[in-house]
Parts: sequence; C-alpha cells; structure tokens
Amino acid sequence: MILRPVCAAALVLASTMAAGAATRCGWLANPTPGNWFFTDRDGDWTLGTQGGPHARGLDTLPDLTVRDWIVTNSGSYGYGCACLSLDAGPGRTVRAIAAFQQRPLSDCRRDRALPNRE
Repeated sequence: MILRPVCAAALVLASTMAAGAATRCGWLANPTPGNWFFTDRDGDWTLGTQGGPHARGLDTLPDLTVRDWIVTNSGSYGYGCACLSLDAGPGRTVRAIAAFQQRPLSDCRRDRALPNRE
C-alpha cells in the first residue's frame, strides 16, 4: 500500500495523539495574522501566536471563510464554530490538532456553556 505524504503524516500524528487527544467544540478565532485561539466550555486555548509556536496540524485547516465565518478584521480574519480533536499542553496551549470539523455558527450560538460572540 502506498501512502501519500500528507496521509502518512496524518496517520503518524493521529497515532501519536490517540491516548491524549480530546474532542472539544467551540469558537475558533483567527483575529490577526498568525494568531489562532479556541474557546470552549472550559476556557480559552492558544493554537498559535504570530512569531511563536503553532500547534501541529494548524496549517492543514481548510479555508474557513467559505461558509459560517464572521469577518471582524480586514481581509478574512475573524471567527467561526468548530470541533477539534486536540492534544493539549500546559497553560491551555495546544500541541497538535488531529481532526477538525467546521460547524454552523448556530451550534456555538445555542451552546449556553460558550460565551456569546455577538
């Protein structure tokens, strides 16, 4: 069986995270270049900061601006609703993202455990 490089990398990442990965749903924000944050019922998580470390897998996220994305800054910077399977580090940092699913904005708006974004 021949695996494409992207598939092979995803399998390695998924296998190394299997024990520590947790699926979380909430608000995913990219307010400015290189800055990515996630807010779920447990609080705020840092996925990456400009000039700083980024979670493995962050660069594989699809174009989120196609649907259910609120632009809050010039260009396409803003926020949306998503579920992430992630491996968390200390201080609510995220070491890696194993899986991602963009959700309708209404999912996060209805979740009373999440802060209101509007």
